[in-house]
Amino acid sequence: MAEPTDPTWLDATAQAELVRRGELTPTDLVEAAIVRIEALNPRLDAVLRTRFDEAHSEAAGNLPDGPFRGVPMLYKDIGCMVAGEATAFGLGPLRDLAWPVTSYLAEKFHAAGFVHLGRTNVPELGTTVTTEARSFPPARNPWHTGHSTGGSSGGSAAAVASGMVAIAHANDGGGSIRIPASECGLVGLKPTRGRVSQGPMVAEGWAGATIDAALTRSVRDAAGILDAISGPVPGEPYYAPPWPGPLTREVGADPGRLRIGLIDRPAGEGYLDHPECRAAVARAGRLLESLGHGLESSAPDAMFDPEFIQHFTRIVAADTETTMRAFETALGRPIADDEIEPRNAAYRAAGRTLDVVSYLQSRAWLGIWARRMASWWTDYDLLVTPTVGAPPPELGWFTADGAQGEGPRVVSFIPYTAQFNMTGQPAISLPLHRTPAGLPVGVQLVAAYGREDLLVKVAAQLEQAAPWSDRRPQLHP
Repeated sequence: MAEPTDPTWLDATAQAELVRRGELTPTDLVEAAIVRIEALNPRLDAVLRTRFDEAHSEAAGNLPDGPFRGVPMLYKDIGCMVAGEATAFGLGPLRDLAWPVTSYLAEKFHAAGFVHLGRTNVPELGTTVTTEARSFPPARNPWHTGHSTGGSSGGSAAAVASGMVAIAHANDGGGSIRIPASECGLVGLKPTRGRVSQGPMVAEGWAGATIDAALTRSVRDAAGILDAISGPVPGEPYYAPPWPGPLTREVGADPGRLRIGLIDRPAGEGYLDHPECRAAVARAGRLLESLGHGLESSAPDAMFDPEFIQHFTRIVAADTETTMRAFETALGRPIADDEIEPRNAAYRAAGRTLDVVSYLQSRAWLGIWARRMASWWTDYDLLVTPTVGAPPPELGWFTADGAQGEGPRVVSFIPYTAQFNMTGQPAISLPLHRTPAGLPVGVQLVAAYGREDLLVKVAAQLEQAAPWSDRRPQLHP
């Protein structure tokens, strides 16, 4: 009799195939994931809350016959609400607040056949790039537990990278899918604006910058999950252009010879410029040339416009105060500044004093700037950059200079990601490099608006040319 298959390091596509063939049951997959979570989470704090009993019942019942039937996953503790379940958004005061409405996204995950096991760790309100919230323990990087997982989808990244689950929900307002993917050695695909609905409770977040998807180990999983959760919903503020066909069909398809621009360091002041990030881009460039693509040193002239951060921060501040007022209404009481982190208290204060005209001026500036950015893609097919400015820092690095120094450190770390939230373009981080100490360093590819199909084709080429599936963290202390 054959030994049962160990699903730990299989991607979600392979796990679903085992269920379809009858080699494993959904209950087998769920129980294996629970064992991993219970064994590893005390060392990583990737998962904040579990629903194991409910997951067992769902796995043993009549799951929808979707493409990922029986595959266990985790939801990020920001967004993807389920009626009757708590979603705290990293805020201690919301720790036990159950929401009354199920999001369209959670319905899509369920229809795809996924079994939801619990919620992953996040920074408070998702407004920083490391998962070290005041009210919850810090998430720890499985490649080295003294280092950050990135944020804001850091718990999801730690869970997938450590083998707890094959995929986990993530979302991205300034890099929060791609940054944790880079720091934990995963694939992180941020979709085009409007590709995935945030309804029914949210129309747009951060002026259209926020979007949901997942963190995965393989390109085919990233494509298959986006196929499952995307699609127009009536009344959306944006509709992404349709693809020629399913994204999964693009995995392994020939993209032809592409014209690719490449940068390995930021052009602006105040950003980190680490040699390992430059090395990651150099390796990606060599791989792309070996695949027949044409590379040039080029990037949009507007990419490092010094006014960008000012306007982006103004949008985040306005949205933070708006969101906090909604939370206070749901909670039935005010949330005091001493209950939240200084960063978010500062955002609230800035949001309260922001006048309407200044807010609209920032929206207008960003709209014009986005056109300046987009024009570059009339001559190029893809842009390649480091995903972040440095390898995963040690836990505590972002606040080591106190509250006043946190903002500059956060900004210094993300020269390349937030721009594409504000343009709405799709971007993907791929795990193409590691430091001599074994810490992951991602490379970002950015396509024109609506062109996830092109990203998937090239990402799959790179995955085949430089496979990463056999890289598994040993949970070094």
